[in-house]
Amino acid sequence: MQLWMVILVIFSGLILIGVIFDFIAKKKKLRFDAEEGIKETKEYERVYKEAHLKQSITDINSPE
Repeated sequence: MQLWMVILVIFSGLILIGVIFDFIAKKKKLRFDAEEGIKETKEYERVYKEAHLKQSITDINSPE
């Protein structure tokens, strides 16, 4: 098998898994809300993530 065929099969499999997961989620009416995950995090984790995000944005906007 050639390399491009292996890569094609892998990506096709990943897309197929995503489509199946989406179909099942819609059929069961599951909702994936990012805000729910944020509500359940601890305060120090939230502060750390926000500080890291602000630092990342600063690094991207001011390249040296």
